[in-house]
Formats: sequence, structure tokens, C-alpha cells
Amino acid sequence: MEDLKIKPLTTEQLIISVDRLTRFKETEVKYLRVFFDIITSNLLVPKYKKTELEKMDYTELTTLAESIINYSFKNLGINIQNTGTINERLLNYEKSIFKITKNTEILLKNKINYDAFIHLLSGDIPKNLQWLKHLACDDDIKEIRNNMSLRFPVEKVLIVEGATEETLLPTFAQKCGYDFDKNGIYIISAGGKNQVVKLYYSLAEKLNIPIFVLLDKDAKENQEYIKTKLRNCDKIHLLNCGEFEDLLPLELVKRTLEYELNNISIIEQEILTIEEPMVKLLEEIFKTRGMHDFKKVEFAQMVRRNILLETDISAEIKAIITEVKKI
Repeated sequence: MEDLKIKPLTTEQLIISVDRLTRFKETEVKYLRVFFDIITSNLLVPKYKKTELEKMDYTELTTLAESIINYSFKNLGINIQNTGTINERLLNYEKSIFKITKNTEILLKNKINYDAFIHLLSGDIPKNLQWLKHLACDDDIKEIRNNMSLRFPVEKVLIVEGATEETLLPTFAQKCGYDFDKNGIYIISAGGKNQVVKLYYSLAEKLNIPIFVLLDKDAKENQEYIKTKLRNCDKIHLLNCGEFEDLLPLELVKRTLEYELNNISIIEQEILTIEEPMVKLLEEIFKTRGMHDFKKVEFAQMVRRNILLETDISAEIKAIITEVKKI
């Protein structure tokens, strides 16, 4: 490796790289992506194409990537010695979360100078990087996660259909005394009931940790598909009503609309008492106000700002949170 000619990574590029390496993504996929990007962009001699890297031995690939990263630190004048503590803890963490092949383990057994990475991290950084900073110490990382709401290390995955659940469930759970970030709950919006099935199939094959799946009432067929591959540690909850919006207490919806839409009229409030799906009623209200089309994401953010009381949490939402807690 003495004959390498390297274009050093900038501070920003180094932070982007470590962020990608520590996200909740399949281990092999994220490591190969980062290593390929670094080698094709920053290794000048010898020069490799991505097609050549895809055929390369994982040991050589790892050595090239770590050489570029560590050289970049020296170029920035960061000469902190790597203790290897973070490397080992990352290896053990990834192995506890994902099913790791021998090749993937080679990627994880790198000699990247993570102690130098810590030197670069400051200010407002994502939770995975906050967690990374604490891996250098000998303290109980789960206790640190609980004290600082770090989300990492991840212990459970919650798959939901859409952004409404992704936005509101953590807030409802917090009001019930169960903080998702403190307990390592990673929530993923799949983007529809069919995508939930695909995502579950994919994660169930790769993960060692429990998965909780939340589906709308109309997804009974999708529920049956998931049941065919459901692991003993996983659970599915099919809503008793239509969509997640239908679980929102009427008073919470009214308060949200009054506050966010600057006092809705009595006529519009009466619309909410009609026996129709909540989304359909909200679409009508937004239409009559002459506003833009009703958007679930925006409305979920409105609701989140107005969750104040225990009565803002319906019985089924409380039941879902209890189930997530127990798996």
C-alpha cells in the first residue's frame, strides 16, 4: 500500500462517510457503498472502476478504504492514535443486529481511526453520530442511550405504512411514558401496505432483533402474507378502524384545526361528526378553507404540536404502544 496516491477526503466528506457507516442500514450494503465511493473518488493511483471493486477481495477493499480515510486524517493534522475500542464495539453491535456473513465481517474488522472521527464531531449532529461519540468510553451504552435519548443501539424495529404513524407514534408513546429513542425503537415508514410486506420480508431475513408491524384495517391480505414468514419474536397489529387518522380523538383533531387553521367555523366542526373516514373529512375541510390539498404529513406535524392531554391518546393507540413495549 506504500505506492498509493491519495486525494485526501475533506472534513465534510469524512463526516458524511462515518454518518453513512453508522446508520441503521444493512451492514454489507452501507460499507460497500462508502468504500466504493471513497476508492473511486479519492484513490488516484492505482485507479479502479466500480466494476473492478465489485470483484475485489474484501480484505484488499477494506485495506484500501481504511488507508484513504486514515491518510485523510493525517493530512488534516489529526494525529490521534486509534485505540480500537470503537471499532470493536461497532463490530459487536452490527453482529448483534444483523446476520453477518464472513465477508461482511472482514469489512467490519477494519482499522479505520474512529478516535480521529470523534475529534471531528461537534454541534448539532444526527443521533447515530451522537451515539458513536459515546462508544469511545467504557460506560454502559444502553444507560447512556436512556439518559440522552440516543435511539442507538437499536433494539426493535417498528414498520408502519405511512408518515402519519411515523410522525405521531413516538410523541404518543412519550406521553404514555415510553420514549422510543430511550428504548432503541427505530421506526420506518414503508410507504404503503404492499411496501410494508416487502420491507418486512427483507428485514426478517437480515435482522436478529424483533420487528413490530402496524397495518391499516384494509390490509388483512397483506397481514396474511406477512404471517407466512412471521418470526416468533415479531408481531403484527391490524387496526380495528380504517386508517391511523381514524384513531385520533375528535377533540384533538378539533383543537389542532382551531389552532392551525385560525378558528375553524362551527359548520366545519360539524363535518367532523359525520360517519366518514377522518382523512375524507379533513380533505373536505381543507378544500372549503380554500387551502392547498390536504397532506397527511403536514397534518400529522400539526397534530404533534397539539398533543397535550392523556385524553389525546385513544385506547387503541395506547394498546399499540404497550404491544411495542412488550415484544
